Formats: sequence, structure tokens, C-alpha cells
Amino acid sequence: MIDPQAFVHPEAKLGNNVKVGPWSYIGPGVEIGDDTEILSHVVVKGPTVIGKRNRIFQFASVGEECQDKKYKGEPTRLVIGDDNIIRESVTIHRGTVQDQGLTSIGNNNLFMAYVHVAHDCVIGNNVIMANYSALAGHAHVGDWAILGGQAGVHQFAKVGAHAFVGACALVVQDVPPFVMCAGMRAEPFGINIEGLKRRGYSKDSIRALRNAYKALYRQNLTLEQAKEELAKLAADEPAVGEMLSFIDQSERGIIR
Repeated sequence: MIDPQAFVHPEAKLGNNVKVGPWSYIGPGVEIGDDTEILSHVVVKGPTVIGKRNRIFQFASVGEECQDKKYKGEPTRLVIGDDNIIRESVTIHRGTVQDQGLTSIGNNNLFMAYVHVAHDCVIGNNVIMANYSALAGHAHVGDWAILGGQAGVHQFAKVGAHAFVGACALVVQDVPPFVMCAGMRAEPFGINIEGLKRRGYSKDSIRALRNAYKALYRQNLTLEQAKEELAKLAADEPAVGEMLSFIDQSERGIIR
């Protein structure tokens, strides 16, 4: 299943039924799981571990050393889970020793053309990053989050689970779970109701999250006062508890 025009280093480890297209390069220290397909003109460098049933399209660069000037060639890693789609010209870099030495990507994510994932980023499951969106170093993106085209996330910023970041938005502080945001400096614009409906959240859960959003953004409360209101709602709704926990752990502060 390896095209004669492809180069696969003898130290690379390929699982069963892995396909490698013409003019692709698979370097040493690379492990690729079963049924993964590498199309033409793809570069994969290690140390990198790629799981099962992924598809990586032409001109993608996966596992390259990062662009951080502090990087001095240390053997940092990239780990990618299963069932991801990595489209044309996507770039994903390994980590740095200044963090955990690891860039981590979960399962069932879609990275559209020209997406960039920088060093030490952590991406969960079922995430969609639209064309030209980018994560700076050390950014985190939770499960089911969506980033619109050309959206950018500042280094060390976090996007919570089920959040929605609009096209061309610049995220410089953390986006709480379930929140939609947009703007050149991202501002909150409500709860991601349609996304939550698609994922099976009940009317009661969505109502509780809307009330939590109002406490955070619509009632002129201080953050500490809003957190007190969220704690009351979280007693009956775990999703609000997830939002509150995210806020408590935020180091950059949340968008407000």
C-alpha cells in the first residue's frame, strides 16, 4: 500500500493497511496506526504517533519541529488519535520542553485546509477548525468546539468544550464552554444553542446554561458574584458546573 514514489524511513512503524501516496515522506520516529491513509506530497516527521483510520491530504506537514525560537532540537513529540481528517496544507508542530514536550490531538477532528496547530497545543475530540484558522503555542481546545475560518487563538488561551468561535475572531482570553464569540477581539454572543441541540442536550440543560450566561454577561455582576450564581445553578445542572470549573481554572481570564 506504499506508492513506489513515496519514501518511508526504515525506522518508521506502519500498521496494517496503511496507505502512503506518491512523493510523501515518512521520517524516522513516526508510528502510524492501522487503516490510516497518507495522500500524496505529505511530510510526516517524528517523534510522532498517529492513530487509526486517519486521512491526511496533500501538502500537509505533520510533526515538524516548531517555530518557537527557544526550540533547540530537543526530541519532543506529537500524538494524534483516531479518525481525524487533516486537509490540504495543514501544519501541525511538535511540542517544546518549556511545556510538556507534547502536542496532543484527540479523535474525530476535522482540520480544514491551511489550518495551523502550533507547539504544545492540546485539542480534544470532535473539534472542527475551518480554513486558515490557527492556534498559537500552548493553546487548548475542548471537545466539540468549532473555530470559524481565519479565527486565531492567542498563545496559552483556552477554548472550552462546545464553544463556537466565529470567523476571523481573535481569541486573547479564555472562551468558557458552551459560549459563542466573535469579533476582532472576541466578545461573547450567547450560548451555542444549536450545537447543544444537535448533541442531545435537554431543554432544561440549555435553559440552565442560558441562565448561567446571563449571570456572567447580562446582569452587570462582578465575576465573583456571577460565579456564586453559577454555583447555585450547578447544583442541579452538571453542564453549568463544567462552565464554573473552567472559569475557576482560567489563568488568562475569560472573555467578558
